[in-house]
Amino acid sequence: MAENTPAQTIAAGYATEGSALELGTVLVDGVVDPAAKVRIPFATLNRHGLVAGATGTGKTKTLQGLAGQLSDAGVPVLLADVKGDLSGLARAGEHNPKVDQRATDTGDDWTPTAYPVEFLSLGEKSAAIPIRATLTQFGPILLSKVLDLNDTQESTLGLIFHWADQRGLPLLDTKDLRAVIQHLTSDEGKAELKGIGGVSAATAGVILRALVNLEAQGGEAFFGEPEFDPADLLRVVDGKGVVSLLELAEQSANPKLFSTFLMWLLAELFEELPEAGDLDKPKLVFFFDEAHLLFNDASKAFLERIEQTVKLIRSKGVGVFFCTQLPTDIPNNVLSQLGARVQHALRAFTPDDQKALTKTVKTYPTSKVYDLEEALTSLGTGEAVVTVLSETGAPTPVAWTRLRAPRSLMAAIGPEAVTEAAHASPLWAKYGETVDRESAYETLTGRMAAQQQAQEQQAPPAPADAPPPPPPPAEEQGGSSWFSDIISSPAAKSFMRSAASAAGREITRSLFGTRRRR
Repeated sequence: MAENTPAQTIAAGYATEGSALELGTVLVDGVVDPAAKVRIPFATLNRHGLVAGATGTGKTKTLQGLAGQLSDAGVPVLLADVKGDLSGLARAGEHNPKVDQRATDTGDDWTPTAYPVEFLSLGEKSAAIPIRATLTQFGPILLSKVLDLNDTQESTLGLIFHWADQRGLPLLDTKDLRAVIQHLTSDEGKAELKGIGGVSAATAGVILRALVNLEAQGGEAFFGEPEFDPADLLRVVDGKGVVSLLELAEQSANPKLFSTFLMWLLAELFEELPEAGDLDKPKLVFFFDEAHLLFNDASKAFLERIEQTVKLIRSKGVGVFFCTQLPTDIPNNVLSQLGARVQHALRAFTPDDQKALTKTVKTYPTSKVYDLEEALTSLGTGEAVVTVLSETGAPTPVAWTRLRAPRSLMAAIGPEAVTEAAHASPLWAKYGETVDRESAYETLTGRMAAQQQAQEQQAPPAPADAPPPPPPPAEEQGGSSWFSDIISSPAAKSFMRSAASAAGREITRSLFGTRRRR
């Protein structure tokens, strides 16, 4: 009996009894074995994963291929389309010599395939379906990350949200938050915070300036209603999982908002989905692109919340793949939870690159077949060093893998086609138009103005020869204006006390400070 080749020995570690996602085939000493399959069991996809590699090494096509196979298996996918070149998932691919050769190398019966795609975008300046979140739902912890606040400023923002929650004042968009901050920094408003802390004018000014910057970068169009329901990510059409593509659009000036919004979606799914136990395949696979943006400059508390969410959400049947250039972009406590590793080529041009390469090698099982440092710098485009969790939960042998080609179109389909698909979607009627209902801003300004008008009508008329009233003072440093004059009037305190007594229960917030839905 012939002895197994090294490629076949490696592939034996990837054998599965249940269904699996096909990654590609093993390559040893420059020779690929189409029969030596590398795969990820669907049952272990909720143990999460990492797709990493330098620019131009094929990460995007890997994501496209994984999303297509998941959709074919009836698993919905959320995929961040950071560069706008994944829209081809909606169209069948095309034969060409490179695709045909890749199919031969990987033993793939390659068939052009299109997938059901929803084109989503943060805000409104896009051909895709605009999706939004309210500030109340987003919560102070994630908003602090977007606004780049320090710990003290984050605590202050938390007090502001707490106060608004208690009094039933919805913070739907940025003008709502601005109105509440201006009230709480007035003389009358400061009294409202007795017993729960205080807000300094200096700290409030920092938060207000950060809000203005966020609005200038397109954030104003994102926060508001109708609020996106994460349940819309879990759809299956004609047996295929829907691929939700989320693009940056005008948020390219603030990618931190984009990455934090993805974390909000993940936190919402964690709160909403029931416990699922062990499943044959996940309910949803969540690809978290540009993951380093989420972790950069994050506080210890924020990182702990991410770690806990990633750890616990697998019990809800959700798999999370972080996508970035270097594994070292991911904190160790999160990286240790990622069962599947698909590492494209790394560059080692600088001392820092060399350190990252050495650290990356240490995250892989020992290989008797490959020199991993050499392999990781020698991988061709569309090749990766892979290890995953087997069906028994043990790491598979390291495999230099030639990855399958996506079956969908490996090019963008253009904004006109995206617009047509977006308007034809059932989600357009749900999210296409902005709703601006009464919230904290309207409540405060309207009620205060009514109180002031009532007081003026009750005042005795001025004598005929009385001099005209002095003009209103110029706007003072710190944001005083006609609005702050109104909310700092004597009627403000009376109104806010009545609002507090009528507001009902305080909002319950989750691990990430997001509102718990009722």
